[in-house]
Formats: sequence, structure tokens, C-alpha cells
Amino acid sequence: MLHLRMIVPPDRTRAAVEVIESTVGTTHVVVLPGAAREPSGDVVMCDVAREAGDELLKELRGLRIDQDGSIAVENIDLSLSTRADRAEEEAPGEPADAVIWEQLTGATHEESTLSITYSAFMILATMIAACGVVLDNAVLIVGAMAVGPEFGPLAGVSTAVVRRAPKLAARSLLALLVGFAVAIVATTVFSLGMDALDLFSRDRLDAPRPNTSFIWQPDPFSFVVALLAGIAGTLSLTSAKSGALVGVAISVTTVPAGANAAVALSYGEFGQMWGSTEQLLLNLFGIMLAGILTLYAQKLLWRTQRGRWRRTPGARKGS
Repeated sequence: MLHLRMIVPPDRTRAAVEVIESTVGTTHVVVLPGAAREPSGDVVMCDVAREAGDELLKELRGLRIDQDGSIAVENIDLSLSTRADRAEEEAPGEPADAVIWEQLTGATHEESTLSITYSAFMILATMIAACGVVLDNAVLIVGAMAVGPEFGPLAGVSTAVVRRAPKLAARSLLALLVGFAVAIVATTVFSLGMDALDLFSRDRLDAPRPNTSFIWQPDPFSFVVALLAGIAGTLSLTSAKSGALVGVAISVTTVPAGANAAVALSYGEFGQMWGSTEQLLLNLFGIMLAGILTLYAQKLLWRTQRGRWRRTPGARKGS
């Protein structure tokens, strides 16, 4: 269930309540006339089944409540209510399959913004991966994959394409490109420093590395895994099952490929560098393509449910 808290201009309160009551899957409607001070207006609250949340938000935004008032949405972890149970049963579909597009856009906006923290995580993850490729240590590679924050911008690009949001696309691509560029430059310097300390060496980079040589030797499986990971990551975002993102992070070779390219560049090993770059671009493209196709499929699926969100005339909650 989702909880909606709105500040509604008084002249639109009745229309907002009618929209809420006519939407399948809503309950616990509360109206507090004149309770809001900034902006001034009526406070309207309700609970809605996740499956019906996106449709309800569209209707409320159609009343311009988001422009002249506010709409806040929260996830309800526990609701002990027979009416809430009935509302969820009435709403067609399953909660895990529902996409709240406004929530998805907001989440990807936050995760895809180029910031000091984002850049720091990118640099640290790439440096950890650099240690992993030189030592041929799969544990360090997995750790670097988990630390890397690159899935946020990748999801942002996919969401922007489906929602036709050029600003989100530009912000996400900027974070992605600048993040990797800065991380690779910093890791190249890091590699040179580690070499000066005799902790890295060309011999280690050129030696057989059975655990990590795949990083700079892309093959068709690289693209297949990227597609599967992109689908899984997108589903985890849209269904709010964020725990699956950890599995997605450690299944794609993005940060390790950038790290191998940086170490190879520091030693002038251009063959490994270009192979790593190809692996990186292949994974990035595969994840974004899978995300776009997954979101389009979900959008099409829920569009078929559109006619089932309205109550029959006269039907009321709890009847």
C-alpha cells in the first residue's frame, strides 16, 4: 500500500476526493479543511494499493494539485486494516508488478546526479577493481562491482528514453561519462603510484590471470549477461525490491573493465586497454537496452489494465 498526503486548493478538494473515491484500490480517505498553511489549502490523505497508485497520481496531477499544492507519497510497510486488505484485493494486478512512474523518475533523478559522493564511489570502486585485476583476485573484483554506483545513471537513461525526459537523459549521461572518465584517470595515477611502490608491476598485468582475464576479452556472453542484468536491475527498481540490485551489481563487468583499462594505460598495454574499453561499452549498452525494453514492456502491460481502475457508478469503499 501507498500513503498519499496532499495539500489541495479548496476549490479542487471536492474533485480530488471524487477522483480518490472513484479509483479502485483506495481507502482511508481523510479531509482536513483549511489545515495547511504553506501553501494554504485543505489536507487530503488516503491509502491506495500500489497497483492503482500510478493511475491515481495521473488523475490528481491532472487537477494541477502538484503545481498549486503538493502531493507526497510514502510506502506503507504495515497496514492492519480489513479495508486496506479489501482495497488491495479490488485493485487488478499484483503489487510487485506495478510501476509508479513518478517514483521511478524521482529515484533515478537522485541516483543519476553527478556529485562528489557519486564520483568518490566511482573512483574508489575502480581503484579496488584495479587491485583485483593486478592480483587476479575475484573477491576484490566482486567487491568493486558492489561498490560501483553506475547502475543509477544507467537506469536514469532508460527511464528518460521511455518517459521522453531529455533533461534526465542528459543528467544521467553526464554522470555516467564524467564518472567513468574521472575514475579511469584517477586509477591510472593510482596505478603509477602503486608501481612506484613496487606493489603493481607490468609482469603481473601480463601474466596469465584465469580469474580476471575475461575483463578485457569480451565475447557474446558479455552482452547476454549485460542484458539479463539490465532486466533484473530494472525490475528491482520498479517493484521496489532493491535487494536484487546487489546481485545485478556483481554480475556486470563495468567498473572492473574501466579499472583494467586504467592499469593497462599506465603501462602502455594498449591491447588490453582497448579490449577493456570494448567490454565496458558492451556492458553499458546492453544494460541500457535491456532497461529500455523492460520499461516499455511494463508500460504496455499496465496500459492494458487502464480500463479497470475506475469504480462502477455508485460503488463505494467497503461495500
